[in-house]
Amino acid sequence: MELVTTPRQDGFTFPAEFAPQQAVWLAWPERQDNWRNDAKPAQQAFAEVANEINRVVPVTVAVSEAQRDEARRQLSPSVQLEVMAYNDAWMRDIGPTIVTNARGEKRGISWRFNAWGGDFNGLYSPWSDDDKVAERICNHLDIDHYRAPFVLEGGAIHTDGEGTLYTTSECLLSQGRNPDLTQDEIEQYLADYLGITKVIWLPKGLFNDETDGHIDNLLHVIAPGKVVLSWTDDVNDPQYQISREALRVLVNSLDAKERTIEVIKLPIPGPLYLKENEAAGITPSKGMKRSAGERLGGSYANFLMINKTIFLPELDCLTDPMAKSLLQNALPDHQIVSIPTREVLLGGGNIHCITQQIPTGGAT
Repeated sequence: MELVTTPRQDGFTFPAEFAPQQAVWLAWPERQDNWRNDAKPAQQAFAEVANEINRVVPVTVAVSEAQRDEARRQLSPSVQLEVMAYNDAWMRDIGPTIVTNARGEKRGISWRFNAWGGDFNGLYSPWSDDDKVAERICNHLDIDHYRAPFVLEGGAIHTDGEGTLYTTSECLLSQGRNPDLTQDEIEQYLADYLGITKVIWLPKGLFNDETDGHIDNLLHVIAPGKVVLSWTDDVNDPQYQISREALRVLVNSLDAKERTIEVIKLPIPGPLYLKENEAAGITPSKGMKRSAGERLGGSYANFLMINKTIFLPELDCLTDPMAKSLLQNALPDHQIVSIPTREVLLGGGNIHCITQQIPTGGAT
C-alpha cells in the first residue's frame, strides 16, 4: 500500500548498510547499448556477484521473461527469480530504500527515478519501468511504501544509521534532478524520508562518474564515524583534487552524534580505460555514449557490506591487494570476498550499484 505520510512522521529511519541484513536484490542485465556482446559477459559477472552474496543472505534477481531461462541457468538454484519489467539493471537506484522502526517493522521508499537526469542529461529513455520497480518489490515483500515527491537514487546516499547522511552536491543539486528545489529544501526532504538529522555534503563524486557524482563511488560508511574515501596521490589525476576537497569537508565536519569522522584512504584502481574491443561490442544509443579510451569510473569504495562480509570489486592486479588489505585492517572481524567485476564497471558502476539490501528491521 502506498502511504500518504512520511517515514519520519511514522517513526521510521534509514539503517546503515553495516546493520543486520536479511536479503539482497539484483536485476539481470540485458541492454545492448550498455552491456557489450549482448550482455553475455555482464551476465556472467552479475551471476557471480549474486551467487557469492547468496552464500551469506538470500538473493532475489529481477529478470525479464525473455531472460528467465538464461538467468536460471547461471544462478545458483537457491537464488530466487522474480519476473519484472525494468529498463536497466541498477538495482541500487531503482529498487526501494528500506526504512525500519524500533519494533522491527520495514517500509520501502520509492524515489522518483529519471535515469540520472531526465530530459536534461539522462542516460536513456524511457525510464518508466525503472520508476515502478521499487513499488513492485515492496509489493513482493508485502510491505507498505512511501512515494517520495522528488528525484533521488539509492547510490546518491550513504548513512551511518545514527542520523548522518553523506551525499554530494554535484549529484543532488544537479540540474537534471530537482532544479526547482534549494539545498535546504532537499535537506528537509531527506530528513522527512530517511529520518536523518545531519547531511554532510561533499562537493563532487568520482571523476567521470556518469551519474553526476554518486556518493557510493567516492565514499563508503563502514561504521559510525568511520568512512573509506577513494584516493590517489597522483597530482596529475583529476581525482587528486576531488578527493582532497572531500577530505577537507570530512575532517572539518562532525556527524549527527558530534563525533569527528575517521577517514581511511582507499586507492583508486588504474586509472582504467575502455578498450577498443569492449567499445566495439556496445550498440550505440543517444544517451549512453561509449568510446574506446574513455576513462572508467573505477572505485573500490563501490563494495557491498552484508552481515560482516564485504563483496569487493576486483579491478586492477596492481591495486586490488592494497584495497583488500586496507579494508581488512579497518574491519578485522569482516570477511572480504573479491569478485572480478570489470564487466560491471564497463556499464557504469559496480557491486554496490547493482545491489540493494533488505535490512532485518529493528533498532540500529
